[in-house]
Amino acid sequence: MAVGDGGNASGKDQVGDDENNAGSASLEEQRGCLKSLLLTPLSKGETWYLVDSKWFKQWKKYVGYESWDVDKAGMESMNPGPVDNSGLFTGNECNRLKSHLIDELDYALLPTKAWEKLAAWYGVREGQSAIARQVVEHGMFVKHCKVEVYLVELKLCHNNDMETNHIRPFSRADNIGHVESIMRRLFEIVEDKETRIWNKYMSNTYELLSKKEQTIQDCGLYNGQVVVLEEKNDDGSWTREVPKR
Repeated sequence: MAVGDGGNASGKDQVGDDENNAGSASLEEQRGCLKSLLLTPLSKGETWYLVDSKWFKQWKKYVGYESWDVDKAGMESMNPGPVDNSGLFTGNECNRLKSHLIDELDYALLPTKAWEKLAAWYGVREGQSAIARQVVEHGMFVKHCKVEVYLVELKLCHNNDMETNHIRPFSRADNIGHVESIMRRLFEIVEDKETRIWNKYMSNTYELLSKKEQTIQDCGLYNGQVVVLEEKNDDGSWTREVPKR
C-alpha cells in the first residue's frame, strides 16, 4: 500500500475542539496512555505518524509529561490546541515535507494508537491531514526497522508519450504490482487490457519489471526513477522487445 504525504487516521480532517475532545480524558490519563504507547517497538509493515516536535513539546507541558512540568500542567496558556504539523511542510503545501527533517528535533514519531488518541483528544488543524508512514526493513545482512519518513517519488510515463511524466510518491515497501495498478488508473487503462511496466535507467536502456511481488526496494528503484507503462497491441504483440539473456 502506498502511503502518501497526506492521509488521515479517520479518512477526513478533524477540527479541534479542546473542551469536548481533550475533556474526554484527564491530563493524568493522557500522560499515562501516551507514555505506555510510546514504548511500542517498531515492526515491519506497521504505520507510524509524524507530529511536529513544537506541538508535541507543548502538549507534554500541558499534561505535565515530564516531572519538571507538573506545576504548569492544565494551565490554559499551555494548551496546544489542534495538532498542527504546518512547520513540517514546504511553504503552504500540506502534502510535501521539508527536506532534511530530523527525528526528535523537528518531529516526533508516534505509533498508530498514540496518533489516534491525540487526534481524538485535540483534533487536527483544519486543512491538514495526518502524515502516515510505513515501517520498513533496512540493511543487507543485519536487518533493522526504520520509519520511512521520505517516500520514493517515481516519474510515471506511458510508452506512447515518453515526454510527459507524472510524479507520484511510493513507499519502498510497495510492490511492483501496486505501482502497475496505480499507473493503470492514472492512464485510464481498461480492465481487460494487458500491460507491463519497465524501468528506464539510462537514456535508452529499459529493464522489464516482471516480478510483481518484488518491492520497490528489492528492484533498486530510486528517487526520480522513470517507470514506463506499456500496453499490449491489438494484434497481441508488444512494442518493446525483452532483451535476450
